[in-house]
This record gives sequence, C-alpha cells and structure tokens, in this order.
Amino acid sequence: MQQNKVSKRVTATILSMSLLTVMAGAAIAPALGIIKAHFSAAPDLLVQLIVSMPALLIIITNILFLQLSRRVRTRAIATTGLLLYVASGAGCFFVDDIYILLLLRAVLGISVGLIMPLSTGLLAYYFPPEDQALLMGLSAAMNQMGGVVATLLAGILATVQWNYAFLVYLIGLIAVIMVWIWLPDAQLGASSKHSTPFHPRQLLKFHPSVIGMLLLMILFFIFPTNFAIITSKQTTLSSNAITMIMVRLDVVAFFVGLTFGSLMNKFRMTIKYYAPLCFLLGYASCTCGSLSMILIGSILVGIATGVGVPYLNTIASIKGGRDSATTVMPLLSTALYLGQFFSPIIVMPISKGIFGADITAPYKVACLLSIVFLIQVWSTRHFQCLPPQKIDDTNS
Repeated sequence: MQQNKVSKRVTATILSMSLLTVMAGAAIAPALGIIKAHFSAAPDLLVQLIVSMPALLIIITNILFLQLSRRVRTRAIATTGLLLYVASGAGCFFVDDIYILLLLRAVLGISVGLIMPLSTGLLAYYFPPEDQALLMGLSAAMNQMGGVVATLLAGILATVQWNYAFLVYLIGLIAVIMVWIWLPDAQLGASSKHSTPFHPRQLLKFHPSVIGMLLLMILFFIFPTNFAIITSKQTTLSSNAITMIMVRLDVVAFFVGLTFGSLMNKFRMTIKYYAPLCFLLGYASCTCGSLSMILIGSILVGIATGVGVPYLNTIASIKGGRDSATTVMPLLSTALYLGQFFSPIIVMPISKGIFGADITAPYKVACLLSIVFLIQVWSTRHFQCLPPQKIDDTNS
C-alpha cells in the first residue's frame, strides 16, 4: 500500500510538469491581439515570436540535456527548470519593451528545455511498458489541461491590461513544491550508450516519430498563432468569446488524452491516421468562416492534438525503454518545439505567396501540410500495426 502511495505521488509530480510545458507558447495566444495592439509599431512576425520564441532555446537545451543529466541529478534539474520557468514567465509582467520581452521568453525556453524531457521520460523510467499508453495519455491530458487553465486565465487577465496575461506562469510554483517533496533524485544519463540523443543511429531509429512530431506541431501552432487574429476579422465575436473557443480546443484534447489508452487498444489499426485527417478536416472547416464551422474546426484540431501527441510519445517511449528521458524524449521535445518555432516562419510566407491577402490563407496552408503529414504517416507506418495484446515496439 505504501509503495502504491509513493507511485501515485511520483506520477502526480511528473504530471504536474506536463501541466506546464504547453504553456510556454500557447498560454498567451489569446492575448496576442491585445499585445499586438499595444506593440502596434512592431511587425506581425515579431509579435507572433512571443509565442514561438521559447521553442528555439528549448531545442538548444535539449541538445545539451544528456550531458547535463550525467552531471546533475533529476531533482536539481527539475527544480532549476521550474524556478526559471516562474521567474522568466511572470517576469514579462514587469517589462514594456518587446525585445526584453523576447529575451525573457528565450529564458523561458531554457526552463522548458529542462522540464520537457523529464515530464515524459520519467514515466518510461519509473513505469513498465504496459503502462505507457495510459500514462502518455494522462501526460498529454495534463498538458492540455494546462492549456485550458492558462489560456482561460491569460485571456481574462489580458482584458485588464496586456501584461497581466503573463502572471499565469505563477502556476509553476505548485510544481516546484511537488518536486521538492516527492520527486526521487535519480541519475538518468549515466547508462546511455551515445554521447548525444542526436547521434545518427538514434535519429535513424526514431525518425518516424520525430518527423511526425515536427509536422504535428507545425500544424497545431497554426491555430494559436492565427486563430484570434483571423476570427476577429471573420466574425463579430469579442475577445473573451474567441478565448473560450480556443479553450474548447484544449478541453477536447484533454478528454481525448484521458481516454487515449482505451482508444489505442480499440483502434490500433487506424489510430495512426486520426491526427492528420482531423487536422485536414478541422482547418478546412475553419476556412468556411461561419461560426458553426469554426467551432467544428476547433474541435477537430483538438482531437488531432489529443490523439497525435500521446500516440507518438507512447510508441517512441516503449522502444526507448528506461533510457527514454535521455534518448528519444529529447528528440521528440526538439521536434515538438522546432515545429512550434518554425510554424509562423514557414506558414506566413507560404500563405502570402500562394493565397495572397486571403485572411484564411494560414488555414489553407494547414490543409496542404495535413496532406503531407498523412503521406508521412502512411509511408512510415503502413506496414506496421499494433498487435492485439500489446503495443509493438517496432512502431517508432
């Protein structure tokens, strides 16, 4: 019984870190319209980098994560990351210069680069393979719950004043306390065979999941970086109403994550196709412009995210085993945030180049990228499926 209690506390602590990671970028997305109005002289791309800037530093930190984990124990890494998270995230409340703001967002990226591999990799380290689908589903659900809470609070706070939105990062103090009390002080990197998770052998071994995560995140972040701006032009909805629609996406992804374990068992032959198909249908619906189709589109994008992230994490963590925190998870984390960082950089020029001044151009580019994602899934996983009784570790 005591062991069971300890396991639950460890699980809750790891999941508390999962609650925070999505907030690095998506939390302030509903406030982008208000932030853009405040920094009216700044280019649109510079304002959108407020959402995606953390990703660049997350990628750099992930590259160094294995070396760090060989020298510093888990609790110290997690505590440092979380304290930086709170300080840099909430610190944006006190600044009124967009370049200093972006600098603090970069520091936030370093903090998430320390937290992210632990938030999923420790689940593979402490729990057996047969629990991975359930745990990765819960991790994704907590990730989306963080998005729900943060998006809702940031949207409301931003109506007071633009910089109030950044106070949502104080939520990280809860995870700091849990880590201090309950997280075991493990040494993760000592047994790793490679000097870096970016060793060519590692990249070859996990490339279907890594490329899949990259495409999934490019697609997902088209929504938070464009939705508030496009919807305000398509409709007469207020800022609060737009925020609530964005929260709906995270709520849908949360419930999909909670049920992911059973979904993966029931639909093991086809679940790999759900994310690209839902993205395609979701963004196509959003281009229609009517409120009902926008609502349907946001739900479908939420389903795509709720299925896609835990699916890729599950099959990769099973293949990575107990070393996942220092091998495949930094790779997936890098792909996730590389997609987040490059999403506006890739999508905006393509949108203008192909569709011109069409306000729904980013959604149309998303439809094209969804087809690319579908082809990638088919080409790398068409001849692989999950066996009836357990997940096949060749699906990576």
